[in-house]
Amino acid sequence: MLFDVPRPAARIRAGVAHVPGFLDVSAQAELVSQARELARRGRMDRPVVGSGQMSVFILSVGREWRTRPYRYVPSELALPEQWIALGRSALATAARVAPELADDLFRPEAALVNYYPPGSSMGLHVDANEESSAPVVSLSIGDEALFRIGHTEGRTRPWDDVTLMSGDLIVFGGPARRAYHGVPAVRPGTAPVGCGIKEGRLNITLRQVDR
Repeated sequence: MLFDVPRPAARIRAGVAHVPGFLDVSAQAELVSQARELARRGRMDRPVVGSGQMSVFILSVGREWRTRPYRYVPSELALPEQWIALGRSALATAARVAPELADDLFRPEAALVNYYPPGSSMGLHVDANEESSAPVVSLSIGDEALFRIGHTEGRTRPWDDVTLMSGDLIVFGGPARRAYHGVPAVRPGTAPVGCGIKEGRLNITLRQVDR
């Protein structure tokens, strides 16, 4: 970001909370290091969806997300207990901004580690393969991204755009749990020094799969 301006936590709409700077730089670097270790033991690739291949690389942890057909299957990579605790802490923080997100029973079962290389994006889609309606916890590290969230009926307006910087947390659940959302743009050259990534964006989403 060109200018250092205050970015208070905000309830974007019912069921959507944005918490800037949830992770400090050292916590970001530690999370990147853990993700790299998991990637060495797992498979990070660009899934084929619809009629094309995604520009984003995805690693599944805890449960493996697959396409054709869309589903979760058991993963060889166990979800680290640290990540489970982080997801619960993140949701509790978000619930202080948007109380309707509160879920004392939330226990992440799957993490999708998404790496956005420079120039990549993700179209508007719905996270609909989880039986659980628990919120989705999303953490950003590296280059800034434009996060867009719309409504549950389709990909058309109205939607809200939120700039996600390195260390930011965004959580969506409740009436926004099945809302269309995506990342239309990543802004190159905006990753802070020391975050663990020189270019691109790492996005870790934590979610509960079963009811």
